[in-house]
Amino acid sequence: MTTSDTNLMPGQLLARGVCRHMLSHGFVTVEELVPTRGLRVDVMALGPKGEIWVIECKSSRVDFTSDNKWQGYLEWCDRYFWAVDSDFPTELLPDDTGLIIADSYDAEIMRMGPEDKLAPARRKVMVQKFATHAARRLQGFRDPGVAALVNV
Repeated sequence: MTTSDTNLMPGQLLARGVCRHMLSHGFVTVEELVPTRGLRVDVMALGPKGEIWVIECKSSRVDFTSDNKWQGYLEWCDRYFWAVDSDFPTELLPDDTGLIIADSYDAEIMRMGPEDKLAPARRKVMVQKFATHAARRLQGFRDPGVAALVNV
């Protein structure tokens, strides 16, 4: 691990590998996006045809079993996935969701999540949230003094 890796939590390391892998499928990603009050997805991916995937990164059995909000994410995406490492007990994960095996450097889609297309109005809202979130993150990196103002 590099020095910067030691500053990241296990779920964040998984998210990094997932985001890198999504690029190979033509997707762009943001981390920690809030689709609605009370929910924050680990990774939201926007595909080349406008498809929206949500990927929840779980670093352990306890991390998974303590998550009671995941079903609330389903109405905010076209496909839903879990991202876990190779040691995770995948039999715990619902069969009707996608599965990604990841590490901090890459990932592999093992099971495609079923498609449940968003309504056009919901898709428009999510693409706008994605764009706003990405722009605020970029502005926060480019001008750290503004980070508190843009809620990065």
